[in-house]
Amino acid sequence: QVQLVESGGGLVQAGGSLRLSCAASGRTFSSYTMGWFRQAPGKEREFVAAISWSGENIYYTNSMKGRFTISRDNAKNTVYLQMNSLEPEDTAVYSCAATTYRAPTATMAQAPSSYDYWGQGTQVTVSS
Repeated sequence: QVQLVESGGGLVQAGGSLRLSCAASGRTFSSYTMGWFRQAPGKEREFVAAISWSGENIYYTNSMKGRFTISRDNAKNTVYLQMNSLEPEDTAVYSCAATTYRAPTATMAQAPSSYDYWGQGTQVTVSS
């Protein structure tokens, strides 16, 4: 079992930045590919970014590439999502997830069904 706890969400003005963290406990964190997803009210869950166990493979949704950066610190069992130039459309609950696929393809990394463990999520609200 892996437990995931997100933090770092909050209210920010458009153009601002936030850094989300996802702390993992349980089995070996470095074995997992980690992903970030988000879900806005009334919308389906949306892939944001993923990073493989080594950090060698990183994937982003095109609309977020250049604004969001995913990273991980295996020594701290934590994955991060740095979000810059935030827009009101980025308002959502952001959740991290873990999958045992160590080097997934882009298609696999973007599919919620690929992930075995999920955190509870953290709310990000961007005001205009």
